[in-house]
Amino acid sequence: MDCPACGSPVTLEVGPDRPLSTSLSDAVLAAEEDEQIEVTRDCWDCGWHETRALRVASIDTTAGDETAVERAGLIDEITDELASIGSVDTLEETLAAIRRQRATDPARTDSDDVVE
Repeated sequence: MDCPACGSPVTLEVGPDRPLSTSLSDAVLAAEEDEQIEVTRDCWDCGWHETRALRVASIDTTAGDETAVERAGLIDEITDELASIGSVDTLEETLAAIRRQRATDPARTDSDDVVE
């Protein structure tokens, strides 16, 4: 983008609590509902400056595979729970229980074991 005052290139920063390399699209996609994103544009030639604040009003995730979205959410939740377990023995017991459950699950098919 060019400066509206002098036509020189401007820098765009998304912040203030994000790395300087964060793009606006990355910040928007990572934002939570009702989060405010501050965008600053500066021209280093003439000193022109603009700050805008964007607020994410809502997030619509219904477009897409609902099963995949739900599965991804559950995987994140499971990963968070596992990360909070400090005992290696508990983690090993959990893994063994998951493997036992998968081995006896009638809904599981032979195609689940296919590695590509």
